[in-house]
Amino acid sequence: MNRRQFVSTSARSAAGLAILPHAPSFIVKRTLSDEIIGHGDFRYRVDREWGNLDPMAHPIKNCHEMVQDRSGRLIMITDQTKNNILVYDRSGKLLDAWGTSFPYGHGLTLSDEGDAEYLWICDNGFDGNAQVVKTTLDGREVMRLASPKDLGIYSEGDNFYPTETAVGPNGDVYVADGYGSQWILQYASDGTFIRKFGGRGDGDAEFSTAHGVCVDTRGNGEPSLVCTSRGHNAFKRFSMAGEYIETLFLPGAFVCRAVIDDDMLYSGVCWSRLRYLNQTPDSGFVTILDGSGRVVSNPGGTAPEYHDGQLQLMLQQESIFNHCHDVCVDQDKNLYVCQWNANQTYPIRLERV
Repeated sequence: MNRRQFVSTSARSAAGLAILPHAPSFIVKRTLSDEIIGHGDFRYRVDREWGNLDPMAHPIKNCHEMVQDRSGRLIMITDQTKNNILVYDRSGKLLDAWGTSFPYGHGLTLSDEGDAEYLWICDNGFDGNAQVVKTTLDGREVMRLASPKDLGIYSEGDNFYPTETAVGPNGDVYVADGYGSQWILQYASDGTFIRKFGGRGDGDAEFSTAHGVCVDTRGNGEPSLVCTSRGHNAFKRFSMAGEYIETLFLPGAFVCRAVIDDDMLYSGVCWSRLRYLNQTPDSGFVTILDGSGRVVSNPGGTAPEYHDGQLQLMLQQESIFNHCHDVCVDQDKNLYVCQWNANQTYPIRLERV
């Protein structure tokens, strides 16, 4: 089953929920699990019920991505137009819900501009209405980036289905066309187009599902971009001007976007695979890399192994997750895992132990 079929199935399921007669009142009953997952210094207790809400009042289809603002609120995007944005506190209490205009809401990036924080929202636009929109934290639109099709950057046959944004130190905005034509598009802070780089292919500087883009400011060097090439089981590093630097190969792991916290890189793994299969459904986990690019823990997955310096195949080990789509890290280093195609389940919390 492909992604479009999954989206259609989720929509039908949500519609079925909406017409249930005399739905009972929803009561969240929390039980903290004894499950401990992960490896080395990065081990976690699983809280499967942390984000559970009343699905009649605040339904979801897919929990796509989550960010944390300065006040500690956890902001999540879903592709459910009854409430595209759900805002939690760290206890799992719902603080706010808004947004009805992102039927394929997917990417969510926080931009701290000093005087205020903003959200960048990507809607894939599988309905022909792709959107990359900047909003305030309560949903007021501030800017909308022009489509590369409208700008004449794409040829007539190129699709534009954006999946992610990142904001550079100078305010430049990078858009990953991860479900479209596989370019990373760079815009100035005022929305002026600057360049595109990457594109579909198997070369070092090309992508197979450029699902995410992230600004990496770790270390003492120049900032760089960590771009996802999910079909290659890899992150690819580029300069801020789009020059290829290196590939971080993660065998078996179909990674989503990179999330940087302190010196570590976290990512949801949407699928892992058997040795001779491309993707295995319901086989996600989380992967964690240190500042040198070495995998140190795979919560829900097999322990990372290196032979002669080469990372070995990584697979799901515990069947806790379906398809991990994003990871958010709080100030206590707990993780919040958003999932795509996971039977409309809410985020799972992993408590650091």
